[in-house]
Amino acid sequence: MPRGLLIRDSELRDSLIEQRKKTGTDLYDEVWDGMYVMPSMPNLDHQQIVDDLGDVLSEVVKKGGLGKKYPGVNVSDRRKHWKDNYRVPDIVVVLNNSKAVNCGTHLFGGPDFLVEVESPGDDTEEKVPFYSKIGVRELLIIHRDKRSLQLLRHDGEELILVRPTALEGKEWLVSEVLPLAFRRTVVKSVPRTRVRRTDGQPGQWTV
Repeated sequence: MPRGLLIRDSELRDSLIEQRKKTGTDLYDEVWDGMYVMPSMPNLDHQQIVDDLGDVLSEVVKKGGLGKKYPGVNVSDRRKHWKDNYRVPDIVVVLNNSKAVNCGTHLFGGPDFLVEVESPGDDTEEKVPFYSKIGVRELLIIHRDKRSLQLLRHDGEELILVRPTALEGKEWLVSEVLPLAFRRTVVKSVPRTRVRRTDGQPGQWTV
């Protein structure tokens, strides 16, 4: 099967986009510098990770009064004409006094923390330069099946990989934006994601 599909027929293109809007299948569609991108719909495992990790972030960020958490919000590099270039991360965290601007329809500029669940064959890695450009402070990438983790942090120029830190005898990816650390674990032969608080408050989760 081909990796993608390029539609040169403008009438067919517009008809397809309109059909997706009517049926609601455009929820995760994006536009990359004017190119309309239609990703595959996330499967149940993908959605379960987003939901479970979203619960953790709601507990730590929202209930903790640190800021707001959004599922699948539009993120762009422009205030106006934002529909010409935007991405839709799985989870977005905007802390109090964030540089990201809430424009109602979308966030302009880099949020503080993003989560992308990477499914086999998708284009998650190709989004990293865009997130670097808009100044996302940290990006957590979780592989849907393997549960391998990457934490990237902005160094002032771009997002770079964060090295694991030893905590209580285990290697963790420790966020500097949120009071959380992440690592891969295995429960009954099934890969999972372990999350713990790092601010001294009780809180450990397996998602």
